[in-house]
Parts: sequence; structure tokens; C-alpha cells
Amino acid sequence: MTQATYVLGGYQTDFAKAWSRNGQDISHMVADTVTGALNDCDLQPQDIQSIHVGNAFAELQRQQAHLGSMVAQVLPAFHGVPAMRHEGACASSSLGVLAATAEIEAGRYDCVLVLGVEEFKNTSGHEASRNQGAASWQGHEAIDCRFMWPAAFGLVAQEYARRYGLDRQYLNRIAELNYGHARNNPNAQTRSWQFNERSFTDDDEANPQIEPGTRRQDCGQVTDGGAAVVLASARFAREHAQRTGRRLQDLARISGWGHRNAGLRLKDKLALGQGAPYVFPHLRQTIEDAWRRAGIQGVQDLSGIETHDCFTTTEYVAIDHFGLTAPGMSWQAVADGSIDRGGRCPVNMSGGLIGAGHPVGATGVRMLLDCANQVTGRAGAMQIPDARRMQALNIGGSFGTVVSFVVEQGEAG
Repeated sequence: MTQATYVLGGYQTDFAKAWSRNGQDISHMVADTVTGALNDCDLQPQDIQSIHVGNAFAELQRQQAHLGSMVAQVLPAFHGVPAMRHEGACASSSLGVLAATAEIEAGRYDCVLVLGVEEFKNTSGHEASRNQGAASWQGHEAIDCRFMWPAAFGLVAQEYARRYGLDRQYLNRIAELNYGHARNNPNAQTRSWQFNERSFTDDDEANPQIEPGTRRQDCGQVTDGGAAVVLASARFAREHAQRTGRRLQDLARISGWGHRNAGLRLKDKLALGQGAPYVFPHLRQTIEDAWRRAGIQGVQDLSGIETHDCFTTTEYVAIDHFGLTAPGMSWQAVADGSIDRGGRCPVNMSGGLIGAGHPVGATGVRMLLDCANQVTGRAGAMQIPDARRMQALNIGGSFGTVVSFVVEQGEAG
């Protein structure tokens, strides 16, 4: 990266809150998220020079578009500040981060606000599920199903089973781990959910099949929520740190990034990966791009990972694509405790999308914020001891949009 980008701080709403049931909507979510981020960073609206908003489905869920202007609408102090909205399915707000870091690297702006917001609880679960299907190739996926995404990621599980063999006990264990980690997260949607001894088995009553290859506990929890970060150039970050009594070297810094796209249709991507070492070669390339830009060798240089787990299958894919195991051998890192708290590379100490919740447009920023909190020792009960470098991996659709960030503590060398 040509210029360092620092994370001054950020904010996440309570992902257990259903805003419409409190007489509120996405506009209130925007106001709360932005105000929370400014307060966390000890900034005023006039400090923000540019705004990026990530959101995937507001037009379908609320018939509300033009969310770049929503910030100034609900917080008039931002009148006149340039703003834009980004859509990339579940990776929407990560695209906002990419745009913000590019602005900082180019020298256009020194202090940029990035937020992601999504509202799902204002409609029925069935309608929300249908709306999310818009991120697939409508009418062309050739997947006979009722629920598109459980079916699509069930096919990914079946592809792993075909290539390498797949024992579902390891998918169940991923779900159990992430729900368990969420109990330490005060903003997690599922922090107070209760399970029994059959919940993380293939019991058809306690954990019924949703689509072939996908059971209930395999599914990330779509919810309402917002998350925001404030990104800054080294100059602005240094001055701000001095003003607030901190040191630049104590802040989190985005040291590397990766971003690649593939087509919409899942079966085409599975076909492209035939004969390759990894099921999704462009996913592996995205991770490697972030390593190269950060100047690190690989997963052995990470303290932990926040990865996309819209389904347990997605995390299973991430494990081997990160290189925690050889391709197809992700089960080994589940079985030996590598991804658990205290393991060689803890994964999703936040609870991930399964445990923490998945407000689609907010997920990318939420993962980045959790990584920043880890490397600055602000993660509370979720803290990985002595965490110094984290990596986030955010996935939109069926691996159509893939974004990854390496986040570490300290001043750029």
C-alpha cells in the first residue's frame, strides 16, 4: 500500500435488536451507527471528509435507495460532505472500505467514515430470504430449491464431499464453536440462545435439513444492524493521536488488502475450479494478494482470523484456502482445536456471522472493526492474547465478490 491507512475506531449496534419492532427503521440505524463511531473516535462531524455506505438490500426490504445521502438527512451536520453507497451483496461494506483506503492513498482525503447498515426484521423471514436471492443470477442458477443460499452452499458442501470426503461432524462443530464464541460478544444476536446436546448433530428434529447439504445450525443469522469505522491517513492519525493522548503505534492499521470477483452463477465457479488445488482459486488469490501487500508470508504470521461464515460450509472453505490445512483437509483444523480459542489461529472470536449475526451490508465493516479491536487490545471477552496481526475475509454471493484485509497494530515501517 502506497500510504498507510489507520483505523481510528468504530462502532457496532446490538445485532439482537429488531429496529422495526421499536418503531425505527434503517434511517435510525444510520444515525446511531455514525454517532457511535464519532463518539468512539472522539471526532466531530466536521472532521469527516468523505463517507462510504455499504448496503445490499434496502431497495427490496424498505424500498429505500440513495443511502449515501441518508447520512446527511438524519445528521444534518454532514450536509455537503461527499458520500456514496456500495453494493456487493454480503461484501458491500468491504467495497466501501476499499474505496475509502483508495481515497486516502491518493491523497484526496485524510479522514473517511465507512459504515454498513442492513435491515431485515421489518419483513417476514420468507420475504427476506427471497430478497437475498437477488444476489444470485436470477433464473440462471439451475438449482432446484426453496431457499437459494442454503441450497447453494449445500452444493459447496457436496463438492467438498465429492473431491475430498466430508464428515458433517466438523460442520456441526464449526457451528458449535461460533455459537459458543458469541456468548462472549455483548453485541451478538445469539449471545443468549440456548441449545441442547442434540443441537449440533444431524438430528432431524433438533437440527433439521433446510436444503440438501445444509441444516439449520449451519446457517448464519440474518439480522438488523450497523457497523462503522473511521479510517485516516498517517498525518491525520498522528495529529489525532496526539490530541487524544494516544500514540500512532497503538492504533490499528490496514497493511494489506485483496479483492477479486468471479461470475454470479455458482456452478460456473465450481467448474472453473476443477483440477485446481483449491475449489475456488480466486478466493485463494485474494488472500494471497492481501499477504503480499502486507509483506507477510502466510497464515503463520496471523494472530487470528475473522472470516465469512454465512454457512458452516463457507468457514470450512476458508480454513483450507487460508492454508491452515492442505486443500480439502479443513476438518483437521477443526478436530485439533487450531481454530478455537487458544488454538494456533483462532477463528471468529466474535461468533462470526453464525453467532454474532449477519446484517449483510454491515458484515464487512464489522469484521474489520473486530480485527482492529483485537490488535489494539479492545476486544474484551473476545480478546486473543497478544494479538498483533489479524485478517478478515468477506464474501459476497456464492464467492462472487471476495475482499480481504490484513490489520495490524503499529506504525508503518
